[in-house]
Amino acid sequence: LTAMGEPGMDPTISSPDSTAQQDSLFSMMDVFLISLITGLFTYWFFFRKKKEEVPDLPKMQSVAAPVRDSSFIEKMKKTGRNIVVFYGSQTGTAEEFANRLSKDAHRYGLRGMAADPEEYDLSDLSRLSEIDKSLAVFCMATYGEGDPTDNAQDFYDWLQEADADLSGLRFAVFGLGNKTYEHFNAMGKYVDKRLEELGAQRIFELGLGDDDGNLEEDFITWREQFWPAVCEHFGVEATGEESSIRQYELVVHTDVNMNKVYTGEMGRLKSYENQKPPFDAKNPFLAQVTENRKLNEGGERHLMHLELDISNSKIRYESGDHVAVYPANDSSLVNQIGEILGTDLDTVMSLNNLDEESNKKHPFPCPTSYRTALTYYLDITNPPRTNVLYELAQYATDAGEQERLRKMASSAAEGKALYLSWVVEARRNILAILQDMPSLRPPIDHLCELLPRLQARYYSIASSSKVHPNSIHICAVTVEYETKTGRLNKGVATNWLKNKVPEQNGSSSLVPMYVRKSQFRLPFKPSTPVIMIGPGTGIAPFMGFIQERAWLKQQGKEVGETVLYYGCRREHEDYLYREELARFQKEGVLTQLNVAFSRDQAEKVYVQHLLKKNKENVWKLIDEGMAHIYVCGDARNMARDVQNTFYEIVSEFGNMSQPQAVDYVKKLMTKGRYSLDVWS
Repeated sequence: LTAMGEPGMDPTISSPDSTAQQDSLFSMMDVFLISLITGLFTYWFFFRKKKEEVPDLPKMQSVAAPVRDSSFIEKMKKTGRNIVVFYGSQTGTAEEFANRLSKDAHRYGLRGMAADPEEYDLSDLSRLSEIDKSLAVFCMATYGEGDPTDNAQDFYDWLQEADADLSGLRFAVFGLGNKTYEHFNAMGKYVDKRLEELGAQRIFELGLGDDDGNLEEDFITWREQFWPAVCEHFGVEATGEESSIRQYELVVHTDVNMNKVYTGEMGRLKSYENQKPPFDAKNPFLAQVTENRKLNEGGERHLMHLELDISNSKIRYESGDHVAVYPANDSSLVNQIGEILGTDLDTVMSLNNLDEESNKKHPFPCPTSYRTALTYYLDITNPPRTNVLYELAQYATDAGEQERLRKMASSAAEGKALYLSWVVEARRNILAILQDMPSLRPPIDHLCELLPRLQARYYSIASSSKVHPNSIHICAVTVEYETKTGRLNKGVATNWLKNKVPEQNGSSSLVPMYVRKSQFRLPFKPSTPVIMIGPGTGIAPFMGFIQERAWLKQQGKEVGETVLYYGCRREHEDYLYREELARFQKEGVLTQLNVAFSRDQAEKVYVQHLLKKNKENVWKLIDEGMAHIYVCGDARNMARDVQNTFYEIVSEFGNMSQPQAVDYVKKLMTKGRYSLDVWS
């Protein structure tokens, strides 16, 4: 302060009086200056803080979005990894396989990491050769009609446009597909072919997993040949037997603020209490059930129509889109797992990744309770995969049970056969395995680490947003069957939805949901004829299509022929939407209603039989009317049989050979005039 005051002093004043006066003045000035400086400093401090915070906000937002500025190469160098396993996953299986492969690497003196392609810049693949003994593996699932999964869409787009030189890249691909679909393993095949075109070196052949057969066995068979090829290529050897390595550590919270505990949310804590758009897979909307009615008049099955209220959600959908719902596991199954393992399910815990560099900090939202994890986050109803059995084997105190588990997890033919019969074909879920192996009592935290995530279920939307802008309709059948062990297995989502009744006594039934866009779309021109084939619940999207065509007609638009081929078992048992369809036909919106009742007569009649019966009219609509064809329902039998029928019709009336007819139909598909929305 003295130094600061010095320039203000007058050197000519030197008398004692003036000095005293000066001292007095100086002390007053001191107080003034100190106050002024303190004020300025305080103002500057807070002003500076505000100035700093403003530009920081976009940075924080960019972290929440996909971490595009993060290089997987730099991460691999930093953490000493040399194998990266990318996964394109829609239901979690490809991600699970990627994690298993990355864990395998340590047996060969290598270090692996699983990676979501959505989080990284894949153009960095050209730099992977900077890392010694480096390898990129791709576990790629095919979704829908030969499409990439949502998280692999950007990678797929990049591959299509890339002219990168990947000559230093070594790679291998395992595809996950289903042979009942037209474009079996299209994504795996494309990635394998395209990487080679860009100069990359394939070190092991493309693996093609078939979920219609035994996907787990396909993966194990490929994997047991893949690693020897890696060893040979890099000149390394297995360092020992496969060992159980925990990926997460358990932290039990004894004194925790319950407001910080997840209770079923998919992403943001308290997102179900404080809903904020946009709504998607990580931020589902809680839709109220406004209607839930049984559609069938008889029979053993329960077919239902539900309506979900999406008012004030800003959710938009089109006819043909899919609604995804997040179900909850049956509480009785959850309680039985808790009882058999002697666990307090309301214990609040976290499973924290031991790899601090991993983007995946927890296997599911944490902290949470075991009850919440087993109810909302983990799949406890599907037969567990072999890696789960292998890890659990160490906890079986009976030598015979331990050996049985290890055998089923092995790659030996006998072990594969035992796994197929005892687990897959018997449909034994984790509870059934624990019940049938009395000595197997694993710690519940390790079980929670091993079980796959409970996935959203997709349903074709059975309404048109033009008619129902604030409501989404679902048509579904409850899944319930007896297993070979005499147990009653129930479908998770359909039985959960069945019990979702509209508001009663002031309490409402809520369904976490979001909309997934589809390519299953009505023609751009309303005057274009449409032929819709959808037996059973395959009628769902066509209810939306017909509603929309009726709305267009009301708007004064010229609407082309609207033809429906529908099928069910019996006319007076499970003829879905009978009254609505009759009304649409009476109004002239539905120009043809062809219904096949498969079991109302001695010989079974299906939709393809009715197509053959009306083959002349069908060909006329396709050839002259330029009709669009839509098929929805079972992929394994119905969709294939319908497609073969179209080959026959085209061949007969188009004067074509069988190969020419097949090519004709395939071209209709390419042009978007033959669309499929099928499941197996």
